[in-house]
Amino acid sequence: MNVPFVDVANLARWVTALGAERIIADLVTELELDFKRWPEFDKSARVANHSTDGVIELMPISDGQQYAFKYVNGHPKNPERGFQTVTAFGVLADVHNGYPVFAAEMTILTALRTAATSALAARHLARPDSATMALIGCGAQAEFQALGFRAVLGVDRLRIWDTDPAAMDKFERNATRLGFTVERAADAHDATLGADVVTTCTADKANATVLAAASVRPGVHLNAIGGDCPGKTELDPAILPRSEVFVEYTPQTRVEGEIQRQPADFAVTELWEVVAGLRPGRSGADAVTVFDSVGFAIEDFTALRYLQRAVEGTGYAVDLDLIADPRDPKDLFGFVTAGAFSGV
Repeated sequence: MNVPFVDVANLARWVTALGAERIIADLVTELELDFKRWPEFDKSARVANHSTDGVIELMPISDGQQYAFKYVNGHPKNPERGFQTVTAFGVLADVHNGYPVFAAEMTILTALRTAATSALAARHLARPDSATMALIGCGAQAEFQALGFRAVLGVDRLRIWDTDPAAMDKFERNATRLGFTVERAADAHDATLGADVVTTCTADKANATVLAAASVRPGVHLNAIGGDCPGKTELDPAILPRSEVFVEYTPQTRVEGEIQRQPADFAVTELWEVVAGLRPGRSGADAVTVFDSVGFAIEDFTALRYLQRAVEGTGYAVDLDLIADPRDPKDLFGFVTAGAFSGV
């Protein structure tokens, strides 16, 4: 049985044709709809296998009609060995019979949905007059994040910092072509000067202090997207107690997010509650808001369904012969050995 599959080359062609910023903006709209129906989903924290090199995870989710999962890894030292830090692929299936109905590469798609999730959070948590973003970490996610914040908030001025000068060179080259004003900072603190939004996006697998408490001023929105496993954080722990903290799925974030270094009863608000109008977002212009994002399976579910609709009837999907489909469902052996006994 054939299953439509979007491979890397076709996904890249699709992004080029539609434009990454438009796709991210569309995904923000789709995410908002799915976040508003959050209680309909059968949710669980992702299943993780940790090693000294990194983590490999499965992220499952279902709304009772469709089921999705993503395979994803996170290996911080990979770039030193010529590999990407994060790779992924995903599958969408029909709950009625369990058959997969769509599959796609998700290394690129994850970057798009991560940017869209950050932008969705910023729509509800950042000051609406935000114009400047500090980007601490200029790796694979950085350009997508910048496009997401421009699509939703109109941010067009970026202050950047990375410990790797080559990463800053790469980002400045790409972002300038995209129409952003880019200013290189001397360090992380310098990057935050004058910034309305601060995005931390680093991959070091350690309890690091990428952003110090002294760098956080009233009114700033912190978009902490790099912390995604036990023992890995980016923010000075002193930042969170004086901030309004928002998360995706609390049980997962308490293990993997910035709040893993806070007491077990540390108060947070799940983003879906704000999107659905059940809880307030930013309490005032001088409040410090933190989106402690680790990525959650609903975001992948949304992205896969959006991509499935977008490529239907186009040349961006190819048929993948993925499921054995014998005429007699009980005769799998006969299906496998058809013709083996001819002439006997």
